Amino acid sequence: MKTEKLTKLSLLTAAALVLYLIEMCLPGPVPIPGVKLGLANVITVVSLYHFSGKETAMLLFTRILLGSLFAGNASSWMFSVAGGCLCFAGMYLLCRVIPRKYMWLNSMFGAVFHNVGQMGAAVLVMGSLSVMAYLPVLLLSGCITGVFTGLCARAVSSRLWRGLKEGKT
Repeated sequence: MKTEKLTKLSLLTAAALVLYLIEMCLPGPVPIPGVKLGLANVITVVSLYHFSGKETAMLLFTRILLGSLFAGNASSWMFSVAGGCLCFAGMYLLCRVIPRKYMWLNSMFGAVFHNVGQMGAAVLVMGSLSVMAYLPVLLLSGCITGVFTGLCARAVSSRLWRGLKEGKT
């Protein structure tokens, strides 16, 4: 990997980590446990449209590992990995058919995949399917927050794309 690309990916990883840590300090958008904006996913969505799948996966898993370490919450690691893997796989496939200007749609699907992955991990941890009763709430909130983070990603992406074309990044 070229130094310039590694530097860009490192900066994006740092930005995702900062967004993750800031969001950990903020109250949720609604008083429902587990519902959050997913601000760090803005960077993941941008990366999917500007870098390869392998590079985006590296960014995502580095952010998940460091976020779990910095936040001091090892138990969230399993939920983050489960949600992150399913989210990444779904968005990676969808970014091949959903153009950049509709990345908000890809982000919405990614949020849904993320919630499904986390619920799968919850079923394994709890040993009960009863936690799946919470899935509709998470899916609805995931659609709303996914659109929001996708619109943010589109704004960041358009600025990044212009900078790449002009050689400024």
